[in-house]
Amino acid sequence: MLVDTDGGFITQRQYPKLAQLVVKQIKGGIALQWPKHDWLNVSFPVRGIRKQVTVWRSSVNAAHIDGAINTALSAWLGRSVTLAFMDESAERFASPKWTNVPSQVSFADGYPILITNAASLALLNNHIVNTGGEALGMDRFRPNIVIDCHKPWAEDGWKTLQIGEVTLDLVKPCARCIMTSIDQNTGGKHPKTALTALKKLHASTDPENPGVLFGWNAVVRKTGIVKIGETVIPVSP
Repeated sequence: MLVDTDGGFITQRQYPKLAQLVVKQIKGGIALQWPKHDWLNVSFPVRGIRKQVTVWRSSVNAAHIDGAINTALSAWLGRSVTLAFMDESAERFASPKWTNVPSQVSFADGYPILITNAASLALLNNHIVNTGGEALGMDRFRPNIVIDCHKPWAEDGWKTLQIGEVTLDLVKPCARCIMTSIDQNTGGKHPKTALTALKKLHASTDPENPGVLFGWNAVVRKTGIVKIGETVIPVSP
């Protein structure tokens, strides 16, 4: 995670061009690339400096990554930033308000998995196009898992998903924000098309989770490997 000098997390909300930051896993670390810059390899820290970092209301004692990567990213963003790494000594949990049992989460917004439904996007895009807009790609919603389902908003009736050996519990509808207006290829800002359409089609009626909704936050009950094309077995409440 990128953090500022106070340890506060930095996202596309403040710097939309972070959408252009490409990350891939390599042995013992990650590699990063962004426009007009070659790949830079970053090793996971084994020992060294630790610092307190914040994600929303969560405070996490994380490992600090030092070196040229911070200088390069700071120059690109035009402000001082550093990389923080959640190692085995760091700990953060999803909100107990929505989870029945403690659920570990990384530096993600709030939950380890975000699930979306292709049919819901198709319905949303149909509305957008019919009102004079341009259809959106699923990457605007940045899901971890996309389910190819024929029924829009079917996810609202799912409680648990079985995908191969993995079991996921859907715990909270995902309220969407301004990041849906950021082009995930260019980092450019676009009109608030998704938010405007979702206000008509899928607004929350729960005062505990206000806003417009697309996708569901999920926690992992049983770990394992998920493969593209696997059959998903939903379980309703």
